[in-house]
Amino acid sequence: MNGLVVSGVTVLRGGRPVVKGVSLEVVPAEITTMLGPNGAGKSSLALAVSGLLRTASGQITIDGKPIANSKPETVRASGVSVVPEGRRLLSDLTVHENLKVATYALPKSEAADGIRYVLELFPELEKRWDIGARLLSGGEQQMVVLGQALVARPKILVIDELSLGLAPIVVKRLVPTLTRVAAAGIGVLLIEQFAHIALSVANRAYIMEGGVVRYEGTASELKAKPEMLHSAYLLGNG
Repeated sequence: MNGLVVSGVTVLRGGRPVVKGVSLEVVPAEITTMLGPNGAGKSSLALAVSGLLRTASGQITIDGKPIANSKPETVRASGVSVVPEGRRLLSDLTVHENLKVATYALPKSEAADGIRYVLELFPELEKRWDIGARLLSGGEQQMVVLGQALVARPKILVIDELSLGLAPIVVKRLVPTLTRVAAAGIGVLLIEQFAHIALSVANRAYIMEGGVVRYEGTASELKAKPEMLHSAYLLGNG
């Protein structure tokens, strides 16, 4: 099956299950969102997909190839790029250097094409090319982090909490980029706490609460069921 498929995945942290038998699918050229309150297990799921957390059970595949419990570099090489929560950049390096580091495993021509693609998506970065990452605004840092994930032109892009700590005007700038990325054939999994942001662009939606999936369906169906959002403590956040 094409795309990213998570089947019955359980993840333990401190010996306690924080993701409990979760299944989901992210298909090419679509945006899928995973919604839920803080502590729902969303970030742990993203880290498991990335290879930074081990799964206790279940399967994770990309185009049918198993990647659960693989090394992060193996996951990335398979075509899955994960943007963890928190905008983790090399603060002493410039924008250009941060992007160049992300191309280390690519042939020279592909690396150059990847950086050009990132600048097409985020032309603002060209003016900040030689600026240290620590001097960038939160929005600019998020662009660089997204650029690092996209520079290899992945099959699947997983983004954990795109909007965290960003002003609404910045989020409004970033969200349409996901639609553009999906239109290029990349499957996007947007993990968000704020429902209104994610549902504005998503094709499919899941709600995760207490480590389990409470809802699965189309984004339009979920928008028509505000009681589902309320039960997951999303309305007060959005």
